[in-house]
Amino acid sequence: MAQFFTLRSFYSFLTSGLLLIAASLPAQAQTGNAQAESLRQTAQSRYEADKQLCADEASAEARLQCRRDAQAIYNKAIAAIGSAVTPAPTAACNSCGLVTAVRLSEKTGASGAVGLIAGGLAGAVLGHQVGGGFGKDLATIAGAAGGAYAGKKIEENVNSRKLWTVSVRYNDGTSAEFDYEQDPGFKAGDAVRKSGNVLVRN
Repeated sequence: MAQFFTLRSFYSFLTSGLLLIAASLPAQAQTGNAQAESLRQTAQSRYEADKQLCADEASAEARLQCRRDAQAIYNKAIAAIGSAVTPAPTAACNSCGLVTAVRLSEKTGASGAVGLIAGGLAGAVLGHQVGGGFGKDLATIAGAAGGAYAGKKIEENVNSRKLWTVSVRYNDGTSAEFDYEQDPGFKAGDAVRKSGNVLVRN
């Protein structure tokens, strides 16, 4: 019977040791899986050794109680290992979201003095060739004005460019739009995240 109490003391010591080892693992250990597997193997080996010690008990009742204690110790050790290596929940990514729409549009280019002057001169020359006297002067003025307007529009069209506008809805419920002068390759439903001033695939 003295041997039985000695073994129970040993089991208590073994339980404390396994629990301390498991609890010493950081919540997000870099090699958590490997450490957990190593501790499981150690607990299994000790459990097998404990069962062999239990076989040396003098009575069937003592052997049965010994095996129950060994099983309880093993179960506690496994539970402690599992809780120690459970990773902490990942923080929500508020800069992550989904593309809701991609629109292609034509952005009118800027016009400068070149288009106005060139158009005005061309219009004035053409207007000067119409009519005579005061009518000729009016035609020249009208031709210059019309030519300047036409020159401005031509320059705007020449400088126009395509623009892709990507709409995104973030995980926190907010929305934003990003403009690209080249096709970014996104489509509605793509998972993305904001990186600086642009979107990247998530």
